[in-house]
Amino acid sequence: MNDAPAFRPRIAITLGDPAGIGPEIALKAVLAPEVWEQCIPVLVGLPAVCRATAEQVGLVVSVRPTESAADLRDECGIANVLAPPGFPDVPLPAPGELDAQGGQLAFEAIAEAVRLIRAGELDALCTGPISKAALNLAGHHYPGHTELLAEMAGAPLVAMLMVGGGVRVIPATIHCPLEDVPQRLTSRRIVDLLDLIDRTMADFRIERPRIAVCGLNPHAGEDGLLGREEQALIVPAIDEARAQGIDAAGPVPADVVFHQMLQGRWDVVLAMYHDQAMIPVKTLAFDRGVNVTLGLPFVRTSPDHGTAFDIAGRGIARPDSLIAAVLLAAELTRNRRAPAKSL
Repeated sequence: MNDAPAFRPRIAITLGDPAGIGPEIALKAVLAPEVWEQCIPVLVGLPAVCRATAEQVGLVVSVRPTESAADLRDECGIANVLAPPGFPDVPLPAPGELDAQGGQLAFEAIAEAVRLIRAGELDALCTGPISKAALNLAGHHYPGHTELLAEMAGAPLVAMLMVGGGVRVIPATIHCPLEDVPQRLTSRRIVDLLDLIDRTMADFRIERPRIAVCGLNPHAGEDGLLGREEQALIVPAIDEARAQGIDAAGPVPADVVFHQMLQGRWDVVLAMYHDQAMIPVKTLAFDRGVNVTLGLPFVRTSPDHGTAFDIAGRGIARPDSLIAAVLLAAELTRNRRAPAKSL
């Protein structure tokens, strides 16, 4: 590890749903030398899940249970595993099995990781994929990680930033039917998100981000001919943000804004809805995209895919997105400790 940075943060990696591919890709991540060069990965979940997964998929990895973040082995190939305290010794769900117990274990791992980070024992969080259905079966009714983490951390405003393929993009609305998007968009929400983006891009070593705001409608509404949301909601929000000193522009048609970003015109894009944000990242970086939660008091990243129950336990899950998420968590944690001017 001759190229290791001076500060290698301790990154909590939650295993996610034990019946999905989360445990497999987490173990593959601790076998990756590039991960250990940049950080000390710490798996949060049951050691029994790690052992069973390693046996199922044929991974040669040393699973090392530990009760304290102060007792970590700093060695590539060692899976330091911190278990949620007091979790009962119960039968584990089979690979691909939707189960309330799996949802509860995923929840407990997230809660323990957040506790350790807020106590200063670990430095940042990278979450393995969870099943929203299993989480709900366990009695935890959240649309996803973002909302759950916001509540656990007491964060009043959070946003999902997708990073990959040279693109940084945030959806103003996330998991809702397309027909509900115009009702959920308000000028206030757009201004608040622009302010959040402006304040948090220092984690990426960008002091004054150039933010492009997508239009909602084709051609950004074509001056009202193809929709009125741009004139009624988006333009007033951009004007207010600019009056506050935020470098926001638009509305820019969604079919050109990402090309402009790849040409270097923008640092980040604020999209209006889920697929508008996801399509460019998943097209350009399907196996390496990363989700970053803005607005939390700690760095949190995750891979851009789900539990993949259909391939769990088969040994074919690719860890690329999780590894990218761990490496980005390490980079952002270092940047947050010592932010720099725009590059």
